[in-house]
Amino acid sequence: MSDKKPGAISRMWGTLTSPAKAALGVLLLVGFIAGVIFWGGFNTALEKTNEESFCISCHEMRDNVFVELKETIHYTNRSGVRATCPDCHVPREWVYKIIRKIQASKEVWGKITGVIDTREKFLEHRGVMAAREWARMKANDSRECRNCHDLESMDYTEQGSRAFKEHESALATGEKTCIDCHKGIAHQLPDMAGVEGWDK
Repeated sequence: MSDKKPGAISRMWGTLTSPAKAALGVLLLVGFIAGVIFWGGFNTALEKTNEESFCISCHEMRDNVFVELKETIHYTNRSGVRATCPDCHVPREWVYKIIRKIQASKEVWGKITGVIDTREKFLEHRGVMAAREWARMKANDSRECRNCHDLESMDYTEQGSRAFKEHESALATGEKTCIDCHKGIAHQLPDMAGVEGWDK
């Protein structure tokens, strides 16, 4: 009788052919493949919801704020650079994007339940929605604006005297952010009368 120990290949083959270990290996492989498929599907769906066509697929957005956007420099300008809905309303960084998508579920709920399903209802709730969006942008230092606009890169000599003064002051003090002065830059300013907590 030989005292020879089995080789590495023999041990591995024995491990893989034992029923319990083989089942565990199959389970891990199936789990890995399912995870890749789920993650790919999740990211594909996430990116689809970041397209302007998705944003304006409901008439509340298409017939109200999108119509207003089309009249602004963010939509049509001499350089041909267009800002779309997600450029201004959805962060690029993954964690912040997911947080924003969760917050947006409240807006989808408003659509489903009919809270804003007519022009009249939309206008009635518009001040509250605007105040919430402005507060979000103020809290994140207008992060989405800064994806395209940078105070340090601006040529102040090409700006009017008021804009020059305000931008220079904002750069020097850091006290203001884009949304403090640029509410209504892409959409009409709503009637804020009666909006709780709105004092400006």
